[in-house]
Amino acid sequence: MVLMEMKTTSQFWAGKRVLLTGHTGFKGAWLALWLQRLGAHVTGIALDPATTPNLFSLTDIDKTIESYFCDIRDSEKLKGLIQQSQPDILFHLAAQALVRESYANPVATFSSNVMGTAHTLDALRGLNTVKVAVMITTDKVYQNRERHQAYCETDTLGGHDPYSASKAASEIVINSYRDAFLEKQGIAIASARAGNVIGGGDWSADRLIPDIIQSWQNSQVVHIRRPNAVRPWQHVLEPLSGYLTLAQRLWSSPDLAGAYNLGPETSEAATVKEVIELARPLFPHGQVDYGDGTAGPHEAGLLTLDIAKARTQLGVHPRWNLKESVNRTMSWYQNQHQGQDARHLCEQDIKAFESH
Repeated sequence: MVLMEMKTTSQFWAGKRVLLTGHTGFKGAWLALWLQRLGAHVTGIALDPATTPNLFSLTDIDKTIESYFCDIRDSEKLKGLIQQSQPDILFHLAAQALVRESYANPVATFSSNVMGTAHTLDALRGLNTVKVAVMITTDKVYQNRERHQAYCETDTLGGHDPYSASKAASEIVINSYRDAFLEKQGIAIASARAGNVIGGGDWSADRLIPDIIQSWQNSQVVHIRRPNAVRPWQHVLEPLSGYLTLAQRLWSSPDLAGAYNLGPETSEAATVKEVIELARPLFPHGQVDYGDGTAGPHEAGLLTLDIAKARTQLGVHPRWNLKESVNRTMSWYQNQHQGQDARHLCEQDIKAFESH
C-alpha cells in the first residue's frame, strides 16, 4: 500500500524543540529556515560557516535561533550543549561532506563523520526529552558496483573514497546505538540516505552548480571532469521534506525506525552534462570544457536509488522534476546576485514547494 503524502504542517511542529547539527551548512541552513517557518524552536550546533559567502550568514539565521559553534568531535562540549537544549527531535547533518576533501584529509573525514555521529548519539543516552532522531548520511553509502540497478536499503554498504566509506561506517554506528541503547530508551532512530542536492545558497568547492555559477558569473569557462557521471539529482527541499516527514512519522510510529533512501524517481537520474545543458538557458553565454572522465581521484560513475520504501512507508513522493529543480536553482543564484534578499528567496521556494 502506498501512503498519501504527509504534509509538514505547523500543527505538528509548532513549539517542538528541535536540535539541528550542521545548521551553518547548505542543507542545514535551509532546514533551519523551514523549521522556523513551521513554528519550531530551533537550536543549532555546528562549525563556523565553511565558505564566503554562505547561506547561514546571508539569511541571518543566528538572529532567530539559538546558535552554538562546536566541533562534534569535542564529545564533552557537544554533550553539554545537547543536554542543555533538551530537544524533542534531533536532526544530525553535521559532517565533512565533500568527496575530494576526503581524499585530501581522510582521517579528519572519518573522525568527523564516524566519531561525530557516535558522539551525537551517545549524548542522547539518558536524555529523556528526545523521542526522535533523524541521522543524515548519503546516497553514497552503498558498495557501488557501477550497475544499472537502483540501490535499495538492504544492499551492501561500502565506499571506495573516504567520504563514502565514513558515511557507510556511520550507518553501522547508528544501527548499533539504536539496538544497544536508544530503542530501549524510547527514541526512534532513522537514517536518511540522500545526496546530489542542488538549490540556491551553496558555495562549496567541487560541487557542480556552485562551480557553474562561480565560473559563468565571472565569464570564465567551467571545467567538468566527468560529464557522463550519472547521479540522482534533486532540489534541496526534496530531501528536507523527507527528513521532516520521517520525523513526524517516527513521532507517532516509532516502529518505522530504520534506513530510508530519499531521491528522485529512478527515471529522473541524469548525467552531469544533462544538468549543465538544463542550466545553460539562464546563462546563454556560459562556456564549458568537458573532460574525458580521467582527471582527479576515483568517483562513482553510476548511482541511482530505489525510493520505494520511502514512498510506501512514509508517503514521501518527489515533487519537482529535474528541469524545474535546475531552473529554480539557477534563478535563485541570478536573483541573489542581482541584489535580492537570500532569506526571502529561500522562503519563496519553500512556499512554492509546500503548495505544489
